[in-house]
Amino acid sequence: MESKILIVDDDKDIRNLISVYLENEGMRTQKVEDAIEALKLLEKREFDLIILDIMMPNMDGIEACMKIRQERNMPIIMLSAKSEAVDKIQGLASGADDYLSKPFNPSP
Repeated sequence: MESKILIVDDDKDIRNLISVYLENEGMRTQKVEDAIEALKLLEKREFDLIILDIMMPNMDGIEACMKIRQERNMPIIMLSAKSEAVDKIQGLASGADDYLSKPFNPSP
């Protein structure tokens, strides 16, 4: 069975890059550009993993992560240009399972 990954990032290039790498590994991806759209999609569909950017318009990834955690327990990886320890702690404290700083190298 293919893993279903939800990619939430306001940067189209980042969404597409992550999607290409994951799909090349046999996973299915769904891409959305903001947290509000992601929350609406989560009302209708189930995912095995969410990759969630922190800095987005309308609702940031921290708030979105807390809302997701109120109803679901799927793995969440925070993705952010913020790389200070305090930022990572805040992301993990909001309910994320892991935190990946941009820029990142997708090569093995």
